[in-house]
Amino acid sequence: MTPAAEHPGAAPESITDLPATPDAFARATWDEIAPYYDRLENANLSLENAGAWLSEWSRLEELVGEAGTQSMIAYTGDTADAENEAAYLRFSSEIFPRIDERHVRLARRVLVLGFQRPDLETVLAEWRTDSEIFRAENVALFSEIEELSARYQKITGTLSVDFDGELKTIPELQPYLKLADRSLRERAYLARDRAYLTVRTELSDVFDRMLELRNAVARNADFENYHEYVFKSKHRFEYTPADCARFHTAVEATVVPAVERLLAYRRQRLGVDSVRPWDLGVDPDNAQPLAPFTDVSDFVSRARGVFTRLDAELGAQFGIMASESLLDLASRPGKAPGGYCTKLSFRRRPFIFMNAVGVPDDVATLMHEAGHCFHAFLGGAHPFIWQRGTGSEAAELASMTMELFAAPLLAKPEGYYAPDDLRRARIEHLEDVLFSLAHIASVDAFQAWIYSHPEARDRDARDEAWLEIRARFERGIDWSGLELERAARWYRQLHIFEDPFYYIEYGIAQLGALQIWRESLRDPAGAVARYKGALALGGTRSLREIYSAAGAELTFDAVEMGQLVAVVESVIGELRGQARR
Repeated sequence: MTPAAEHPGAAPESITDLPATPDAFARATWDEIAPYYDRLENANLSLENAGAWLSEWSRLEELVGEAGTQSMIAYTGDTADAENEAAYLRFSSEIFPRIDERHVRLARRVLVLGFQRPDLETVLAEWRTDSEIFRAENVALFSEIEELSARYQKITGTLSVDFDGELKTIPELQPYLKLADRSLRERAYLARDRAYLTVRTELSDVFDRMLELRNAVARNADFENYHEYVFKSKHRFEYTPADCARFHTAVEATVVPAVERLLAYRRQRLGVDSVRPWDLGVDPDNAQPLAPFTDVSDFVSRARGVFTRLDAELGAQFGIMASESLLDLASRPGKAPGGYCTKLSFRRRPFIFMNAVGVPDDVATLMHEAGHCFHAFLGGAHPFIWQRGTGSEAAELASMTMELFAAPLLAKPEGYYAPDDLRRARIEHLEDVLFSLAHIASVDAFQAWIYSHPEARDRDARDEAWLEIRARFERGIDWSGLELERAARWYRQLHIFEDPFYYIEYGIAQLGALQIWRESLRDPAGAVARYKGALALGGTRSLREIYSAAGAELTFDAVEMGQLVAVVESVIGELRGQARR
């Protein structure tokens, strides 16, 4: 029974007289949207009609949210289109910051009322925090930050290089990094990083202003720095900055030595004096690069086969994505970099965006983003929009676990690889798990430094700090003569620009995913069932409860991390051994 039906007649059939679809808001201004929020704010609210009132508010959020999401999808799909850019900026810098303000005001009405529901406990706790840290003067600051984020996307989305007489997007250089020709790999690597160096001044200008604005946001909300503010704003109720520092230390103690061992193996097999950064993508046995699919249609059909093998319901859900054109997967000029899964809240459908160029990393990315889409499907049955989503730590648990679940199932005919190619692809993926944990620690430590050191206002000091932190977590690679290129890496990390401190979640979730995967080696069907059950909780439970339902625990210490790293190294060793038999 929905909340509205619990109190029939307790509220008008429609407080806000909402339109039927998000299309009605596609070109709307804030002045046209505001009256809908006014009606909610002015409507009578009591414990008896609160359920119906929340349903009306939820539906408004669905409609406006989906209209805004569609504008983001259009803009990231073509950052060179002026009309797309204008629509995206209208939502991101004008409409959504004002909706955030109204959200706090409406939430306060519910909190003052003393409304309680067991399946809203987590949501209400988040609303109390939002109310506590909200400051009206920050609305304009967040609007400007969103404009700067769009500027970052435009700068990076239009980057291209002339490579051997052809104009290439940055993602299109990736296949060259897997070729046996070392000199060609080097040229491709340098072309990519030097493209970012050509816009370093522009990107630094953007970040200088972002840093200034975010520090002002924190001060306005009575926090000593933005690092402290962000833990509140991201609803990190169950871990602290000190836990993140423990994570960094544990990675340094357990993951970094394991990566050094992988790099030593790579150096030996490649027969080189030292591993250079352009040696990381090539097969260490100099085998031909894997070519998992021929085109996007092939890419999608094989993915559906993999998910169906894993679980019939998940396969059917991915089929919906394909049949309803909810996938934008191919790289092209003007498209924003990276990949994401977002929600079309009114339709209760996810959407996947990425830049596929025909390499194994594309397969891993699609498996990852599909984990998010399954989360959206399974958690989408809850009545209120706020119950259907989770914090990033749980969202990334869904995606990273799916990568590990899918990996053994990528064999043909349903999947992408012949048997020996699958073995190679699995090694590459598991190696990437370890490399990624080290990268995550460096990104999070770098951001902690930025927002707690006044000297971070100096762009050269930021680059120097990145190099120092990177050296702590990235050992075994020869960077001699490449300090500028090594510094360019953080400019490619869009999270640092667009969503600061959204990165430790990947590490927390990766450790949770490895725990679930470890159990799946013993009980695959049970692990998948528990995973689906956890995703179906949406945001109705705490982070620890969601992890527990999936069969994992939050962990930040070196003991558990070391055990998980040992399992990964053991499986890599087994897969390498298969090639020698």
